[in-house]
Amino acid sequence: MEWVFLGILVLLVFYAVGLYNTLVRTRNRFKNAFAQIDVQLTRRHDLIPNLVETAKGYMKHERETLEAVISARNQAVAGLKAAAANPADPDAMKNLGGAETALGSAMGRLFAVMEDYPDLKANQNMMQLSEELTSTENKVAFARQGYNDSVMDYNNRRETFPSVLVANMFGFGEAELLEIEDETMREAPKVEF
Repeated sequence: MEWVFLGILVLLVFYAVGLYNTLVRTRNRFKNAFAQIDVQLTRRHDLIPNLVETAKGYMKHERETLEAVISARNQAVAGLKAAAANPADPDAMKNLGGAETALGSAMGRLFAVMEDYPDLKANQNMMQLSEELTSTENKVAFARQGYNDSVMDYNNRRETFPSVLVANMFGFGEAELLEIEDETMREAPKVEF
């Protein structure tokens, strides 16, 4: 009878170790997915000052718009650093999402103002920077999707029974999705005849 009890106890320990290892792997997976976002957002943040510098020569009367873009970019850089330090921190992820939303809004205003400057739109540097920024935006979207999928997988594993027992015992906290609101995607296109 003791051997049966000991055998069951050993099986339960191995099962708990397996659950713990699965939680560690999924947590590491979402942290790695965030590292991919970090790379793309850093590239985006590095391109923006070049874009602003190119625009400055043409948009002398739009200083406020350019300063708003640089300010939003600096806040996004700070948010990215905080989130990169601990991708499992829900507050850091929320702050990053908010900062990136503000940056996207400021960039949208910049591109709207640029429409009034045909020479700027035709500038080879500006065209190249705009193309690189668009490409980077697409990469950010794909990286964010991968990150959010990894977070969902981790949170599902962490919250299901019996993993929840091991997760609570060893302090596996909930991970936060990275939500960046894109105002251009939320608005319905306007059609005029």
